[in-house]
Amino acid sequence: MDNIEIGKYGRSFGLSFAITSLFSALLVVIKETNEKTVLAWMKAATPHHWITHTLLFLILFVVLGLVLAKANGGQGIKISADKLNSYIVGAFVISGLIIAGFFLIFG
Repeated sequence: MDNIEIGKYGRSFGLSFAITSLFSALLVVIKETNEKTVLAWMKAATPHHWITHTLLFLILFVVLGLVLAKANGGQGIKISADKLNSYIVGAFVISGLIIAGFFLIFG
């Protein structure tokens, strides 16, 4: 691939997406295995547990993206476009496998 330069916010929020994607998959497993505690809290926090799930995801995504953008003295994280792409695709695949595997085994 060509040497593509990505800005600090692109790098930071790209990595934030990869991390929050994994968080989202793990949250699905956690809330499904803890219906009386985690899922009950999520249902009570908003009109539907998926709304709570989405709000948690968005808050983590934005906060983590901004924190990563301030790394290295405000220059953001240093990561190549190829590596960032690999992290995003890898997180997407792993997240899908976590959710699919959970429901295939315990569903």
